[in-house]
Amino acid sequence: MTDLHLKIIGAVLIAISTLGNTVLAEALGGASAGNMAALTVLVACEVLSWCAIPMYAWLLVQGYQHTRNVLMYGVRLTALAVISEVPYDLATSGKYFDMDSQNPVFALVVALIVLSALDWVQNHLAGAARAAANVAVELAAFLWMVLLHIGVRQQMLSMGVLIFAFVTIFHFLQDRENTMMLTAGLVGALSFLAPGVGVALLHYRNDELGYSKPWVQWLFYALYPATLLAGALLV
Repeated sequence: MTDLHLKIIGAVLIAISTLGNTVLAEALGGASAGNMAALTVLVACEVLSWCAIPMYAWLLVQGYQHTRNVLMYGVRLTALAVISEVPYDLATSGKYFDMDSQNPVFALVVALIVLSALDWVQNHLAGAARAAANVAVELAAFLWMVLLHIGVRQQMLSMGVLIFAFVTIFHFLQDRENTMMLTAGLVGALSFLAPGVGVALLHYRNDELGYSKPWVQWLFYALYPATLLAGALLV
C-alpha cells in the first residue's frame, strides 16, 4: 500500500468513529448509561477507528524524514490541530469547548517536536549525556500527552500516548523491519487489539507516496475537521 492508501484507510476509519459517536448513537436513542445498543455501537466504531493510529504515526515519521522544511510542516500540523479542536469537541462531547480531551492532531505536533529534538540530541551529544537527553525528551512528551488529555477516548485509551509510543518505535527501529513491526504489534495488541490490526496492515506498505498533485495532501488535511464538523451538525 502507498501512503495514499494509508491516508484513505485512515480517513474512512475516522469517518466511522465520528458517525458512530454522533449520528448512529443518536439514532439509537443517545449514548446514555442505560442505552446499551447505542453504547455498543459507539464503542465498536471507536475501537475500529484505532486501527488508524499506527498508520498516522508512521506517516508522521515519514513526513518528518522527507519534508523540505520541518518548521513549515509543524506550522501546518499546528494549524490543523487548532482548526480541528472546536469540531472535535462538538463531535465528541457536544460542547464548543471541552478540556476533557484534545484532538489527536496535537499528539502529532508534539511527536514532531520530539523527532526534531531527538535528532538534535543525536547530532550534538554522545554517551551518557545523549541517553539522558533522549529519556528526558521522551518523558516530557509523555507528560504533555497525559496532562493535556490529548486524544482521550471513552476513558479507555489515550490516543496521544499511543501515537507517541508508535512514533518512538518507528523512529528508533525503522531500520529493522521485523523487530519494528513485532514491537509495534505487541503494543497495539495490548491496547484493545485494534491498533495491532493497524500495524499488521502497515506491514504491507511500499513507502511510495501514491500521488503527485499537491492538492491531494491539502485535501486530507481538510477532511479531518470537515468530517468532525459534519458529524456534529448532523446530530
